[in-house]
Amino acid sequence: MRTVSGIKGFADIFPPESSRFTAIEAAAHQVFGRYGYVELRTPLVEHTELFCRTLGEETDVVQKEMYTFSDRKQRSLTLRPEATAGVVRAYIASGLHSRESVSKLFSLGPMFRYERPQKGRMRQFHQINCECVGAYAPQTDAEVISMLMAFLREIGIADASLQLNSLGCAACRPAYRALLAEYLRSLEASAFCEDCRRRMETNPLRVLDCKIAGCREHAGAAPRIMEHGCQDCREHFDCVLALLNALHVPFALNHRLVRGLDYYMRTTFEVLSGRIGAQASIAGGGRYDGLVASLGGPDLPGVGFACGMERLSLLMPAPKAQRLDFFLVCIAKEAHNIAFLLAEALRAQGLAGDMPHTGGSFKSQMRQADRSGARFCCVLGPDELEAGTVMLKNMDTGEQRSLPQADAATAIAREQN
Repeated sequence: MRTVSGIKGFADIFPPESSRFTAIEAAAHQVFGRYGYVELRTPLVEHTELFCRTLGEETDVVQKEMYTFSDRKQRSLTLRPEATAGVVRAYIASGLHSRESVSKLFSLGPMFRYERPQKGRMRQFHQINCECVGAYAPQTDAEVISMLMAFLREIGIADASLQLNSLGCAACRPAYRALLAEYLRSLEASAFCEDCRRRMETNPLRVLDCKIAGCREHAGAAPRIMEHGCQDCREHFDCVLALLNALHVPFALNHRLVRGLDYYMRTTFEVLSGRIGAQASIAGGGRYDGLVASLGGPDLPGVGFACGMERLSLLMPAPKAQRLDFFLVCIAKEAHNIAFLLAEALRAQGLAGDMPHTGGSFKSQMRQADRSGARFCCVLGPDELEAGTVMLKNMDTGEQRSLPQADAATAIAREQN
């Protein structure tokens, strides 16, 4: 019979990477909770229209990368390619805006994009997402960025670099967009890739985001959006930068940073690492003050970010494996049930342990105990079975002693400390 294979770009995650994922999620709950964020879980599937309206028809995500299909009623559905759109939809649908002035939400889980699988990015990948909805203040931007950097430090990533830009607002960006389009049209069109030639007419800011070297070189002298923002945008961004300086958060300005999604405005940011090759971005986000209103909600601001868990995992130090407290070796065949019940009793008192499920000789079971890395080996043989005792062996020192089975948990816990 033919072996069933996995799907390209959809990975099985075993330890130690799964342990890193667990550590990332635990740190997210801990750090984000200190800032007042609560977890929201949204569906993996949304109406396709949601992403077309929020991400932009001209983005690579919508044009090339979405997993879209029709259900039995011929409704177009899409596996979520990012989290913010779904979070905002849930925020509006729940009426959360009528119950609290500012909502702080984080979510985590798988996303789906049909692109070439690469290091740190599969077709099913995992993200941690934070959104703060309802606050216009530049202090909110600075808090979100500071929280992101604190989270990265918490999981052992202290050498990442932060880049910032301001994308203007609905008042000043149209004039800059027209200026940029005019500049790009003055250049030789053949110097740009096919996508950028199309973007010059539909969304010229996306030309600045192109990763192709030739496009980047020819657009290198383009007008800088930060130099064409309105006074409100300049003051907002200056305040963000001043607060980050006051917090001693290092950053660099990057006038080409526009992110890949259309809903960003004003403050936008990205966190990079030089330790994972060409795909250096490990987190990014920004402000999206028009997004809630564009989906039929109230005209409220928002700011947030997303982190790719696969890329974070590549940068994290190896997590410490959880060490078992005990491994139970059963010599007497008639003691298997008693051994099983003893193991369950030890676990019920908070200890972690295992026992051989395939039997075997005393030597083979002791080899299993060694491989398990357990701190203690509990041996049940004929003598222990008759006396109601257990032989407790310290696997680090080799010291062993006999004691009543009822006292085993207390003895292990005491000797651990």
